[in-house]
Amino acid sequence: MERTIAFLVGAAICCGSSAVLDAQNATPDFSGVYYPMQAARGGGAGRAGAPAAAPGPRAGGPPARPTQSAPVSDGSQGRSPDAPSLTPEYMAKWEMMRKSRMSGSYEFDNNARCLPPGMPAMMSMPYGMEIMQTKDKITFFSELNDAMRRVYLDGRKPTAKHLDDPTYAGYSTGHWEGDTLVVDTVALHPASFIEGFTPHSEAMSVRERIRFVSPGVLEDRITVNDPKALTRPWEVVRTYRRAAAGNDELREFACAEGLSREK
Repeated sequence: MERTIAFLVGAAICCGSSAVLDAQNATPDFSGVYYPMQAARGGGAGRAGAPAAAPGPRAGGPPARPTQSAPVSDGSQGRSPDAPSLTPEYMAKWEMMRKSRMSGSYEFDNNARCLPPGMPAMMSMPYGMEIMQTKDKITFFSELNDAMRRVYLDGRKPTAKHLDDPTYAGYSTGHWEGDTLVVDTVALHPASFIEGFTPHSEAMSVRERIRFVSPGVLEDRITVNDPKALTRPWEVVRTYRRAAAGNDELREFACAEGLSREK
């Protein structure tokens, strides 16, 4: 009898420990609507190794929409010290685009032309972003230009067909390393930009490490590699706060409709 009781107690302790371990090893749920914690649109806060700016009074909710008086990123102020380091060939391309934008042309302004922001620019979302998560797939939906990307978690790999048909969001596959989602993105359309209007080649790839750093605060550590366009990998950190109740409804971004009204 004593042996039986001891066995049952031991089994209960074992099972309880296993349950605790299972809970600790559970895949985190990223589902929800998030807003950026960076201090400014595409600004210096959130860079690799730099702390994210503290959220303002509207933390957990959407930032104010830009106005006609908002600063325009036309390159007139040059390149910031932490911008991607370009090879001479691609720096010449950037200079050509800068002159075009400074002249008032929209030729190299994808947002003004209602084109998707692309990757990794999409993850610098100035508006809200919704993450929808299932066992085999995670979908990121950005309010900006209704852009969308999918990360496949079922072990599939990009095929020659995918690589030969690049898109703005690219082709993303991922896996879990503990509580961190590791994502690799390839097949990125060279008509998109790394950030702002920094060009890249068809050889660009993006790796992300996404995890919660505190309750409701998501961090995305992004590394961009491009042997043709970059002299070295470019790294940036983006942080997002999950929306509070009532702020989790994204609005339709009718870019094409707004563009047609301007004509």
